[in-house]
Amino acid sequence: MKAVVILLYLSSIVVANVVTASFAPLALGPLLVPAGSLLIGAAFVLRDFVQRAIGRGRTYAAILTALALSAATSAALGDTLWIVFASALTFLVSETADTEIYTRLRLPLGWRVFYSGLVGGIIDSALFVVVGLSPIGAGFLPWEAVGYAIAGQVVVKTALQTLGAAAVGLSPIARETREAQS
Repeated sequence: MKAVVILLYLSSIVVANVVTASFAPLALGPLLVPAGSLLIGAAFVLRDFVQRAIGRGRTYAAILTALALSAATSAALGDTLWIVFASALTFLVSETADTEIYTRLRLPLGWRVFYSGLVGGIIDSALFVVVGLSPIGAGFLPWEAVGYAIAGQVVVKTALQTLGAAAVGLSPIARETREAQS
């Protein structure tokens, strides 16, 4: 089970990069959403499952493995060095935030998954767009579009976090956790 969760987590990161590189961003009104954002929301939930399965310390090894896979995939897909750098930096910061928030919250499992992923998703969205896509980085987006790109990713990732947290909160795993705490 542990190996399956870790493999799903690592795969979600690689597939998110491939999907982002393969498909044009989605336009939701004025909001811009890279197609891979759909998988990144799931990756935050999977990272929480990894931590639950192997503990906080070993989760950092999984995060570093995922970071290396993400950077290698991004480079293999022909992304610019700015995008590879932004992706790695963003991944490290957002996954660390998710891990530390998940660790420290003393809430039911579903809420821990929701809040840790919400913060991780916001950091992931803002940092990647500013460092990677804005005129500071690769310059793919003008400043006028930066806010829309961040907002679009946050909306999609938050929706997926909400669904994931609800599913986790209703799952047998959550029931076991509640019963163990009683």
